[in-house]
Amino acid sequence: MKKAKQQTRSSKSKQRAHLIFRMNILFFTIFLLFTALIFRLGYLQIVKGEDYSRILARTEEVPVNTSVPRGRIFDSQGRILVDNQAERAITYTKMQTTTGDEMWGIAEQLAQLIEKETSQITKSDLQDYWLRKNKDDMYRNVDKDEQDAIEQDETLTNPEKSRQMNRLIRDSIPEAELESFTEQELENIAIYRDMVSGYALSPQIIKGENVTVEEFARVSERLNELTGVNTTTDWRRVRNSNLAILGTTTLPKEGIPRSDLNHYLARDYSRNDRVGRSYVEQQYEEILQGQKSVVKNITDGKGRVIDTQTVYEGDPGKDLVLSIDTEVQAKLEEIVTQRLLEMKRNSGTRHLDRMFFTMMDPNTGEVIAMVGKILRRDPVTSEFARDPQTGGYIVDDYAFGTFTTAYEAGSTIKAGTLLTGYREGAIRPGDVKVDEPILIAQDRPKTSVFNRTGRISMNDITAIERSSNVYMFKTAFTLADEVYRPRQSINFNFDAFTKMRNGYAQLGLGVPTGIDLPGEVSGFSNSDNDEAGKLLDLSIGQYDTYTPLQLTQYIATLANGGKRIQPRVLKEIRQASENGVEMGVLEREIQPTVLNILENTPSEIERMRSAMRRVYSGSAGTARGSFADFKYDGAGKTGTAETFAYDPVQRTQFPTVTLSHVGFAPYDNPVVAYSTMIPWASTRDVYETNTSTPLTRELVDAYFEIMERRAGEEKVDSLYPQIIPSISEDAFDEEDES
Repeated sequence: MKKAKQQTRSSKSKQRAHLIFRMNILFFTIFLLFTALIFRLGYLQIVKGEDYSRILARTEEVPVNTSVPRGRIFDSQGRILVDNQAERAITYTKMQTTTGDEMWGIAEQLAQLIEKETSQITKSDLQDYWLRKNKDDMYRNVDKDEQDAIEQDETLTNPEKSRQMNRLIRDSIPEAELESFTEQELENIAIYRDMVSGYALSPQIIKGENVTVEEFARVSERLNELTGVNTTTDWRRVRNSNLAILGTTTLPKEGIPRSDLNHYLARDYSRNDRVGRSYVEQQYEEILQGQKSVVKNITDGKGRVIDTQTVYEGDPGKDLVLSIDTEVQAKLEEIVTQRLLEMKRNSGTRHLDRMFFTMMDPNTGEVIAMVGKILRRDPVTSEFARDPQTGGYIVDDYAFGTFTTAYEAGSTIKAGTLLTGYREGAIRPGDVKVDEPILIAQDRPKTSVFNRTGRISMNDITAIERSSNVYMFKTAFTLADEVYRPRQSINFNFDAFTKMRNGYAQLGLGVPTGIDLPGEVSGFSNSDNDEAGKLLDLSIGQYDTYTPLQLTQYIATLANGGKRIQPRVLKEIRQASENGVEMGVLEREIQPTVLNILENTPSEIERMRSAMRRVYSGSAGTARGSFADFKYDGAGKTGTAETFAYDPVQRTQFPTVTLSHVGFAPYDNPVVAYSTMIPWASTRDVYETNTSTPLTRELVDAYFEIMERRAGEEKVDSLYPQIIPSISEDAFDEEDES
């Protein structure tokens, strides 16, 4: 009995110990679970807290960028060149939960209230609408065998089968059915097309052009019925000048060009944003575009917008002040246009179709005027187009041709040849050479215009004054380590071509000027076709080609004493005007950029400057006839190049003469450097005189007359210059330019 009680007690003791052990394990397990939970919560809160907050913000606080007015563009005097014009607009904002059927319903309602242009509808849009109308019978035109072949093809994945089937269905839609939609249906399609073109919660302009007061009112009255639709104010770009280098922007219906889509999307642009597509508008896009306002849409868990908050009001684009003086520009354009038309009436000018003049400040690089005029050609016949009312030639602006086209410059570059000769040790200042016909075996004599048969001794200054070709030829001989021997063949060291071109490049010839506009060309170097004798042609500007702007940079480098300065059209960046009367706060004034400094001595540079002064005032100066009485004491160089013009009508080349002129003034303190270029001015058989020189005198006089008049006017110095109207009464709408 006692033994049995002991066994019972022992058994209970074991059970109690086992229970305590199990309870300890349970409590320990719970402790571990709570510890893991605490660590997990700490990890989520401390380590991943910011990441999850950002994810939450993306799903519940969705930022939406809205457009702001683009910056305006002014000339150097404060005249408005490019402005913004407010206009009524109708927009649509798609919600994240909006279905296609809901959007079609809105589109059909809108089409009853507004008129919508349908010209942008594509075949794909028509097919989409047909599929929507015939979704229960879309296979009726599909070839059954082709359908079965796709469905039974085991090499295709399900997505690939779907794509091929979709293509098959679309291809099977009869063209007649796509062309049978009513005008009302087409308006529905056009509106729906715009509605789906953007991202969710991003406003899309459904109609932003020519919205009538009645349309605006009708839609405004029904906003509570048209979910996502809004009436607002948009703007359009208006140019007050026909100057082509101002550039253009895309329209909202065009949006970002496909080629630049990724570039702009990475910078928070929307697909239907206006962007600059040429010249100033393109070059300074990010300054003109401004900072968009940011509106945050608060959505619920189902993606429905329950509140809207403004995060950032946005800033309009910065205003640009250009260095171009449009009063000067307009006057010079008028002169160039008149002279181009006058010259065109002369004999031997069947290839003449363009004329250029550029002027810049040689000390800052600011472009004061950039004139280019070209006769319009019929795109079909290539003949020169004529005004149907007057019968006269039609002249278009071609200012961008001053840096996008290149021509042989002739003798205007001879100062560059001699400066290269000085630097390379081929000649020394004051060296005397005999101007005489250069006779090379089996080639016709190469001479100077003023001396076809005789022998005239001259130094480097006289060679520039009289425009001696032979002095340049003999300099090229020495540069190539050759000695001129009459009637013998030549075998130049081809390193001489490199030396010559490097010398020109220091002055800005044959290399990009650095102009702050897209599309610049550097001219054409004939290096692939270099022949020994071509070095002589290169030395007098009748081989490689240069842009009109390069000629201006070249003469500006000589004018300022040897600094090659980057030309630019941007003068200042200002904040948007606060009152529309005065310009905004000056944010940045563009400073001169020196690209390089000539490796010649100051005395060598001054010697060439003085030689070019003799061109204007010397007894044998080639420009003396036009500049002898020039009261602003300038210096320059004339140029005539024997060239070839391609005739697009006859599809062949003809020998022509291209005329040029470079100069600067006043001599001691230059304020302007300039160049004139008249490509293919005349056929060689009727060429008589260099008309670019009297034209240049007329243009430079016109500039100084304007400056003298302004000097007598009262000036008001202010940190906020007055905004003044454009000198032109014409306005060029962005829609007209598209």
